[in-house]
Amino acid sequence: QLQASGGGLVQAGGSLKLSCSASGRTFSNYARGWFRQAPGKEREFVAAISYRSSDTRYAESVKGRFTISRDNDKSTVYLQMDRLKPEDTAVYYCAAPTRAFVLGSTAEDYAFWGQGTLVTVSS
Repeated sequence: QLQASGGGLVQAGGSLKLSCSASGRTFSNYARGWFRQAPGKEREFVAAISYRSSDTRYAESVKGRFTISRDNDKSTVYLQMDRLKPEDTAVYYCAAPTRAFVLGSTAEDYAFWGQGTLVTVSS
């Protein structure tokens, strides 16, 4: 099971760090991803990281501002979000892919999802 945390209210230009912990199944040998869903919009890819952290992938909209990382000893994946913008407001979800080593960028690539954490960026 995956559980995301760390969301909250922040002013534009500020930072937040999200965490996604795993319980039961550790997903340590799985790639991991972050998605987000804003009100009235479809869920969109944010970032993904390979299980050894050797490869990362980012959506163009967050590249240079967000950083994904992981600590396999803690079965936890992080999303450091800097220079936040109001358009980053969304519920953020962590996920693990259907096929462990696939570094996917679509929701269909992922079979395991956390419950989401709300990030609100005020202008």
